[in-house]
Amino acid sequence: MGRCGDGGIDGIIKEDRLGLEAIYVQAKRWENPVSRPEIHKFVGALQGQRARKGIFITTSRYTADAVDYVSRIENRVVLIDGEELARLMIEHQVGTSNVNVYPVRRIDSDYFTEE
Repeated sequence: MGRCGDGGIDGIIKEDRLGLEAIYVQAKRWENPVSRPEIHKFVGALQGQRARKGIFITTSRYTADAVDYVSRIENRVVLIDGEELARLMIEHQVGTSNVNVYPVRRIDSDYFTEE
């Protein structure tokens, strides 16, 4: 993921090696819910880049109006809230560490065979 600075875009994910398809990323560390105006600004930034795909990540959550807005626009925008972000971090082992490891046992069929 590349860093873009400001202008409503925090990073770019290149979907292929040639960079023909890109996903633009906006990330916000907020306590309050992200509302429609913030998503609207991001969509405007996408249009300024002639981008069709975006991911908006927040540590908080989204208002119902923001979620509804994203479902009605032409651009494909994925909203990742704090809960989903934590789940993805655990699933992909990003910024996490093991607390406990539990062995998973299976039957050893060789133990039961007669010689």
